[in-house]
Amino acid sequence: MPLATKKRVGVIRGGAGGHYESSLRRGGEIISHISEHLSDKYKTCDILVDKDHIWHMHGLPINPTDLMNKVDVVWNASHPSFSNILQSFSIPHISSNSFSHALENSRGMLAEHMKKAGVNMPRHVLLPLYQEDIDGPLEKYLIKKAKEVHAKFGAPWIVKSYISDSSMGVHLAKTFPQLIDAIADGVNHQTSILVEEFIYGKVAGVHSLANFRGEKVYTFPVVSIFGDLSAQEKEKLMALAKDLHSHMGATQYLKLSFVLDKRGKVHLLHADSKIDPRKDSYLAKVCESVGAKMHHVVEHVLERAM
Repeated sequence: MPLATKKRVGVIRGGAGGHYESSLRRGGEIISHISEHLSDKYKTCDILVDKDHIWHMHGLPINPTDLMNKVDVVWNASHPSFSNILQSFSIPHISSNSFSHALENSRGMLAEHMKKAGVNMPRHVLLPLYQEDIDGPLEKYLIKKAKEVHAKFGAPWIVKSYISDSSMGVHLAKTFPQLIDAIADGVNHQTSILVEEFIYGKVAGVHSLANFRGEKVYTFPVVSIFGDLSAQEKEKLMALAKDLHSHMGATQYLKLSFVLDKRGKVHLLHADSKIDPRKDSYLAKVCESVGAKMHHVVEHVLERAM
């Protein structure tokens, strides 16, 4: 009996822009996961788009039109704009849509969209990239911006630099001098800076997946990150996550982070539609909690796309 032909999965990573390195890492993790857990069904093809917008496959330059005959489906771990190219050639693909991507990467746009949906978010101030010729001397700039933040909302503040490694460049500032130091660190990273109010409360995450286990939007059990949630609070977050999955236009997967303040009011902290296949990720852990494996999710997403 002949062996079944393996499906060819092209993984796009790289591309010009500020998320080049993180895209390389995410794409590499997808390739590694499929190769390790699903190699009996799928064969991966590494598609690199360099900073000069030149496409490469297995290290050799390639025209995007050639992908029609070389892959069965493409997993886009780079910018969602590449999905427009794939769609124009009728190549099945997995990618965040432009609307979801914009919501995830624009705090102002996400806050406005959530306001219309009746969902609270922490107040915030976005500080653009510091430019000395426009913003003046650094010392005066830091004090000026810290005062602007303080005038809008008081301490404590969460200060985040928009860098590829989300675990770095994050500060909790409890005093005005600490706020100045945190903004200074963001300037050192040569990137824009997000300052938002820190809300005391219970922090939790909810993962949702489209058309999984017979549900249009399947929500995994709530992950308590800080504080003990009651059964009622967990149900409330899962119902909200299911609604927001559709409201935000998520095509496959969505992870939402929430905080419940002391009055029980829910605030959305973060949204992310990028699947993290690493074995120690929160998604892998919630899969285990319902008797599934991470590769079941990856395979589900691949099969839905084809």
